Amino acid sequence: MRRLISSIILVVTLLLVSFFAGSCGGPCGLGEKIAYRKGGVKMDVSKEIFGTMPDGRDVELYTLVNENGLRARIMNYGAILVSLEVPDKNGKLEDVTLGYYNFEDYLRSNSPYFGAIVGRYGNRIGSAQFTLEGVTYNLVANNGKNHLHGGKRGFDKVVWDAKPVKKDDGVGVWLSYLSKDGEENYPGNLRCMVGYLLTNDDKLNIYYTSKTDKATPINLTHHSYFNLAGQGDGDILDHILLIDADKFTPTDEGLIPTGELRSVEGTPIDFTEPRAIGERIDQDYQQLKYASGYDHNWVLNKKGRSMALAARVYEPESGRVMEVYTTQPGIQFYSGNFLDGTIKGKCDKVYKHRYGFCLETQHFPDSPNKENFPTTILRPSQTYNQVTVFKFTTK
Repeated sequence: MRRLISSIILVVTLLLVSFFAGSCGGPCGLGEKIAYRKGGVKMDVSKEIFGTMPDGRDVELYTLVNENGLRARIMNYGAILVSLEVPDKNGKLEDVTLGYYNFEDYLRSNSPYFGAIVGRYGNRIGSAQFTLEGVTYNLVANNGKNHLHGGKRGFDKVVWDAKPVKKDDGVGVWLSYLSKDGEENYPGNLRCMVGYLLTNDDKLNIYYTSKTDKATPINLTHHSYFNLAGQGDGDILDHILLIDADKFTPTDEGLIPTGELRSVEGTPIDFTEPRAIGERIDQDYQQLKYASGYDHNWVLNKKGRSMALAARVYEPESGRVMEVYTTQPGIQFYSGNFLDGTIKGKCDKVYKHRYGFCLETQHFPDSPNKENFPTTILRPSQTYNQVTVFKFTTK
């Protein structure tokens, strides 16, 4: 009888360990275990030292917990979302973003922008140059002959100033950075602020505000790789995706938009009705061949600067649903085509081909060189303001 009781206790213990693993619970996580309890957790924001820069500066990690137990961790290096734990249909919390639990791993040159704020110009600028007010600016060509995500040392590789915030409906961290005139050869002193707010209705809000003293292009976006089944737990091809966009911006073989706004109708780029990501990803379609899958900008149907639904993703096994709302005119859907199994992430999980997807709300790629695209030029008399919301539910 004692042996039977001991066996039962062991089985129950193993089940509990399995249930909590990944919710920042377990040996590979950070901090204490928190169970999902609707309205039953104390809302909190805390700070700790996450690592040290090569020049000796401390890197801070902020942990946000809402009243339901959802937890987000943001560090001030790269304004990076390190982890985001949300519940499945059974209430099990898991981290749904790819990345690392060790700061040193983020310093690697091959880290593909996991969770970062990218800028000064997110996405690509063709031939790594643009002309503004009669002056041609030559940027770093760090993506073939093109410029990608701000260059060699973009906003994902700098230390931001940070402070925690508490509001009635959530907790967050506000981060600020001064990009000086000439940094990565962009004009103007650009003061940027990014705010993350985890609300009690299970939303992660991201606020962007910037001012400049000289005309400059700006296109900030958030670059998390999501897997709603749990980070590192298989590919994302069975996720069901909807994008509220009737058009997209086709590209050349270097993934630079041609300038055309093309209808998605009749193409595998069409996600106006929910479709599995993997259903048509390998079809014989030139745009998919250029990107080895999806890596395109969709022209959202929303009008003007209003906040509207841009995309919805559903993962059937976990029941997790993520909705993306934004004030931006476009969204880049990237299906993790260049993940190749060479990166070992959280909990020593290997990130293989298409193990994560990105939904980067943005202005269009190469806008400084495309007069028919919405302008990305910020002038001293203007303020750059954008908002993106990631809302999590289950079904």
